[in-house]
Amino acid sequence: MALIFYKWFLITFLQAGFPAFNSFDLNHSPAFDLHPFHVSVTEINQNSKDKTLEISCKIFTDDFEDALTKKYKAKVDLVQPKDKPAMDKLVSDYISNHLSIKADDKNAVMNYIGFEVESEAVYVYLQVNDIASLKKTEVTCTILHDMYTDQTEIIHVIVNGNRKSVKIDYPANQASFQF
Repeated sequence: MALIFYKWFLITFLQAGFPAFNSFDLNHSPAFDLHPFHVSVTEINQNSKDKTLEISCKIFTDDFEDALTKKYKAKVDLVQPKDKPAMDKLVSDYISNHLSIKADDKNAVMNYIGFEVESEAVYVYLQVNDIASLKKTEVTCTILHDMYTDQTEIIHVIVNGNRKSVKIDYPANQASFQF
């Protein structure tokens, strides 16, 4: 009963707050083209066995495609790319310009591994070689800062099973971690 009440309350609220909702065309309504928030998640995992930093970035697909289209003035389709190598080049270039890492005060050279799409998100994978241990890392992340002034970055760093996380909101773009 409470669930039914909640759904009707939500529909009434949306109709009052979003006139476009009254059309009930959920696929083309401007009210549903907007994200309630803009966020990306970057995870950095130090793999002591392989002496690497394994990095993944999770970004909403539509936001990321919009950013790539705006920056490179090209047709971008990450879900069903006609030219995967061309999309890899755009993704790699964008991430290398919007994410940098210092490992123990040295600039880390990130190697692009690739990307995959899962549900509404794109996962971008990178790796830094020759990192046997990590005591301190500094991350600069401006992913989607060129698109949204309400962008939030969540950054997780994992070293020897010890996980530390930080949330940074635009315009901030730096985080430091000590282990």
